[in-house]
Amino acid sequence: MARRQESKPALTKAELVRAVQDQVGLSHGQAAAMVDQLFETIKDALVDEADGQVKISGFGTFHVAHAAARLARNPRTMEDVMIEERRVLRFRCSQLLRAAMNKELRR
Repeated sequence: MARRQESKPALTKAELVRAVQDQVGLSHGQAAAMVDQLFETIKDALVDEADGQVKISGFGTFHVAHAAARLARNPRTMEDVMIEERRVLRFRCSQLLRAAMNKELRR
């Protein structure tokens, strides 16, 4: 069995608010409202459109894709289960982000 890598803690919404507060010089309430509004705007663009898409230059693109219905198996009970068709969120990072993520690997 493959060994699981140690994971770093995830960046939380509270940490994003704190970063905006520190870097932009807003109050905690203003920074929280700004982060909330950003997420709400992204969510609305993805939910309201049939094929919603959000492009953030230098970061990447979020887009809604269609996942067809499929047969799956519950690993605990080994029972076959039908998963209905649904919309799923996909993310494709920009070339700039990909280069920045892999920069330390190329040294």
